[in-house]
Amino acid sequence: MEEGSATIEQFLHYLKFEKRFSEHTAKCYGADLTQFTDFLMNGASGATPSSTNRAWEPGAPSEAAAMGQAEMGTATAVATQTEQDADPRLLAVDVDEARAYLAHLNDKGYSKATIARKLATLRSFYKFLVKTNRCASNPLTAIRTPKQDKKLPRFLEYAEVKRLLETPPTDSWLGSRDRAILETLYSTGIRVSELVALNMDDIDFLSEVIHIRGKGKKERITPISSSALQAIQHYMEYRNKRAHNNSHFDSRVLFVNKHGQRLSTRSVRRKMDKYLKIAGLDPAISPHTLRHSFATHMLNNGADLRSVQELLGHQSLSTTQVYTHLTTRKLKEVYEDSHPREAMSQDGYSTPGSPGGNGQV
Repeated sequence: MEEGSATIEQFLHYLKFEKRFSEHTAKCYGADLTQFTDFLMNGASGATPSSTNRAWEPGAPSEAAAMGQAEMGTATAVATQTEQDADPRLLAVDVDEARAYLAHLNDKGYSKATIARKLATLRSFYKFLVKTNRCASNPLTAIRTPKQDKKLPRFLEYAEVKRLLETPPTDSWLGSRDRAILETLYSTGIRVSELVALNMDDIDFLSEVIHIRGKGKKERITPISSSALQAIQHYMEYRNKRAHNNSHFDSRVLFVNKHGQRLSTRSVRRKMDKYLKIAGLDPAISPHTLRHSFATHMLNNGADLRSVQELLGHQSLSTTQVYTHLTTRKLKEVYEDSHPREAMSQDGYSTPGSPGGNGQV
């Protein structure tokens, strides 16, 4: 089912062009739905990540190509028949089949978070089918989302952030670009997908704000620090010189690769991995960790939760509230280090009448 069922294709078209989801998000929905379809068509043996991820990977080689040109016609016919068979199965799903699929995912060792995401995909898909009068009811409404394990976001201490930001060299155009990228990520708390989508006219140097196109094409204006703006200006001096010498240079885009085209999120991750190694920091840190660090440091320094929510572009305040657990832990550490009664208790509690107390010995 290389192209997926017609029903799935229509749903993905709806996500991209009506709901205005990003190509990456739509692709993830497609992979989840292909895995579910494989489970319906082939049972537990068919729902494997290797088969489902490839189905929605642009440019992924098909099984027909692997089998050779001579068998391509047969393979195409089989794929078309599979596609035709898949749609009726998808439309006929009941709550028991949906539960069986989730149990299968659990047996395969998927995390609760991953199962919850796949369940959310199925809910959205069947909501779309009900809305378009293809299903009478949504079989997923009766299934509860698995209770999530609460994991606190990882963040860097400011000294670690500073060390990372100062790692890229600023005497070359690529080094100055990477420095500007890291400064922008930490200064604004922007997502990597939002960062690579920035254009030249999204930066307002006079007002010290940037225009961000976020999830679901939602837009917001957020402040940016003077240090980040200085890093961007320094990078732009190199960038503009290269633009004059490259007829294929995309002059609209802020952060470009060596060919003058828009950077990918994967490229940003690779660059960060490089600087983490140079700085001697944990290689498991991701660009999103700078977003967590931004939010945590803002709250630690007195910013209110609602303001941080707006800066991060969170739709729900509950999403932002996870950072309060981090700041509460920090406040507890400050309390334990600073409060005189807390310090006394650490030295040993003295009661009246005991040595060191106020009573008589």
